[in-house]
Amino acid sequence: MSTAAPSVATDPEVQDIGYGRAFADFYDRLLPPDGSAERTAEVLASWHPGGGTLELGVGTGRIAVPLARLTGEVVGVDSSPEMLQRLCETVGATGAPVTPVHGDIRTYADDSRYGLVYCICATLSLVCDPEEQRAAVARAARLLAPGGTLVVETHNPGFVTALHEGLARTSFFIPYPEPGTGVQTYSTLIPGGLWHASHLVHEGGRVSIGTEITRLTTAEDVDSYAADAGLVLVSRQGDWAGGPFLPEASGVHISRYRRADSAEERS
Repeated sequence: MSTAAPSVATDPEVQDIGYGRAFADFYDRLLPPDGSAERTAEVLASWHPGGGTLELGVGTGRIAVPLARLTGEVVGVDSSPEMLQRLCETVGATGAPVTPVHGDIRTYADDSRYGLVYCICATLSLVCDPEEQRAAVARAARLLAPGGTLVVETHNPGFVTALHEGLARTSFFIPYPEPGTGVQTYSTLIPGGLWHASHLVHEGGRVSIGTEITRLTTAEDVDSYAADAGLVLVSRQGDWAGGPFLPEASGVHISRYRRADSAEERS
């Protein structure tokens, strides 16, 4: 049953890179409606040690909404007012227990400690400075309860590089099941480890366009940030079905960490 859509107080101090202005109107159609969001939520729920849940980079709630149905309230932080507005509309329509918060994943803090904090769908790679990525992971670690779990998913640089076959620029098309639909991407590797991608979403003759610049963040990068924050690696996989991470073949790397709350775990 529909309820009144919540509103979000925006913080003028929050820096927004404009991702939501580019993608909010069609973000939920950028990925095919193939049940992947529900599968991701199921995996996250299986890794949840109990307690509260926090998503850093909640977007439109694509993952937070199905996860909240499984685990209870999710606090969702995002710097984009446009994305949070879409999330508010979904919460109002579905009654999902998701609390939208306007905030910066590099600096966000509250008085709660969470059993599960997750930053997925390449959100960390939208932070293009490695030291700011480190700060975001450190902030996430401080928000964990004792024994808590942090999950980070982002693009695999080895796979992105392999797609380019030695070229700086390339393009590729991913068809969706519905006739006349799919995503065409124009991809450019920028010196210094950045990736520029323009996505054209084709929907029965209509085209929506969004462009993003992300940092090609390795699994080793994330491991370094996590170790500095007092976290230990629990598992790594190459997809949400549990497949192994293959350095040049997996499209993403999904890393699960826990707080190292004892001297033995830190050693």
